Amino acid sequence: MHATFVLYIGLILVILLLVMLAQRLKISYPIVLVLGGLGISFIPGLPVISIDPQLIFLIFLPPLLYEAAWYTSWKEFWKWRRVIGSFAFGIVLLTSCVIAVVSDLLIPGFTLALGFLLGGIISPPDAVSATTVLKGVDAPKRLSSIIEGESLMNDASSLIVYRFALAAVITGSFSFHEAALSFVIVIVMGIATGIAVGFVFYALHRWLPTTASMDTVLTLIAPYVMYMTAEAFHFSGVLAVVSGGLFMTNRRNSILSHLSRIQGINVWATVGFVLNGIVFMLIGLELPVVVHQLGESSLKDAIWYGLIISVVVIVTRILSTMGASVFTVFISRFIKTADSRPGWRMPFVFGWAGMRGVVSLAAALSIPMMAGDKPFPQRNMILFITFVVILVTLVVQGLTLPWLIRKMKLEEPDYHMSELEQEILVRKKLAYVALDTLDNRFKTDVEENGLLRQLRSSLENEHTFLQSYAESHGTDVNRRYAVKRYRNVYFELLKEQRKMLKQINKKEEFNEEIIRKHFSQLDLAEEKIRLQF
Repeated sequence: MHATFVLYIGLILVILLLVMLAQRLKISYPIVLVLGGLGISFIPGLPVISIDPQLIFLIFLPPLLYEAAWYTSWKEFWKWRRVIGSFAFGIVLLTSCVIAVVSDLLIPGFTLALGFLLGGIISPPDAVSATTVLKGVDAPKRLSSIIEGESLMNDASSLIVYRFALAAVITGSFSFHEAALSFVIVIVMGIATGIAVGFVFYALHRWLPTTASMDTVLTLIAPYVMYMTAEAFHFSGVLAVVSGGLFMTNRRNSILSHLSRIQGINVWATVGFVLNGIVFMLIGLELPVVVHQLGESSLKDAIWYGLIISVVVIVTRILSTMGASVFTVFISRFIKTADSRPGWRMPFVFGWAGMRGVVSLAAALSIPMMAGDKPFPQRNMILFITFVVILVTLVVQGLTLPWLIRKMKLEEPDYHMSELEQEILVRKKLAYVALDTLDNRFKTDVEENGLLRQLRSSLENEHTFLQSYAESHGTDVNRRYAVKRYRNVYFELLKEQRKMLKQINKKEEFNEEIIRKHFSQLDLAEEKIRLQF
């Protein structure tokens, strides 16, 4: 136990170093972690790390899905619901069918049932891989919104396909009518379970006297309760977590205090980072174990099968996105669509952003060793092909996606103002409404209260500054220089203030708790400027 604990502590330290390297190289960190884990696995004397699939499904998957749902924009999700729904369910089924046919024809000993099993495993793209790549490039908002929404929902549909294919392989029989009915029940009841559990946690946050720490603990418990409740009734635990997470995130401003939201964001950012880092690192570390388990199968043949299946997965997704674009143009004649002319550039990039990751890994590893009283057929080959697909899509697509986005010169079709212009306008409106409230509802208080007069003066100065900035007729280059200079000067002021706080803290007459509070206020002020400019 002690050795295992030390091993995982060392693993986390290695993850931190690799993420720093990824930031330095400006590469998506999942790619570096997978390659780093693969490289580390060949170090002589390193203990073999075997991944328990239930550990990933139960420990890792619920919080990762909940975090993704928590930060998903419900407005964007609803706006692109048709595209998200078609790719989360229809394209997953189509990809599974294509993989089933190709693998049945290509790989000796494979059947359609095994092909569907493989298709269900490798059909869902990974949300973390794509979003971390998109953070480093100037991509349209709709692209990231659709990718995030699709990745939230397609995990459920792929795992349902996996479940039915696994049952078909083990029992040797398959009923389409029963499977179709079960498919609908698993989806509908999974969503209902997630919302029901979400309402329970909503009530706990809303009507119990919780503190910020209690609220944070409740948000950490919620995804596990949603997942385990749904799985206990054989519904989709993934959809339960996603639907419950979306239910909660749409109400967080009404049920959580400002301190709970600030603390929760920091805790979840850290938890999500650590969990994602461990999982992607384990993908690389596990590959040599899978290669060793191939046994009598030729490694050369297995690599060849894996590469072909990878190409089929990529091509199928791209053709699906292009076909969806054509269908959108046609159907927009009869119903209202979010974009009746999507073109081909953004659908092509969307198709290319189909990296596989955590869910595919967990599903492949959860294949049982035995099917009844016999070894599970082609288990090791399915595992190996899954790892090859993850590696190929992560490395090839992940490394080329930023270049492809720049090459396509994608413009922002939905927002005519830049993010900076939107930021300035929102801050202007906030300053204006505060000034208007003071002048109309608290005019007497402002005249009699020196603190309120100073507050009004501060708000007026901010509004004037923002108005001057917005109306500036300088070139974009000059404006960017002014903003950069403003940030640098402001950060120097904060630096000097921190130095002063350190000096004050050395004096006996000052309580360190007060000094820490002011350090926190300076940190919030710095973060505010970094987010605003």
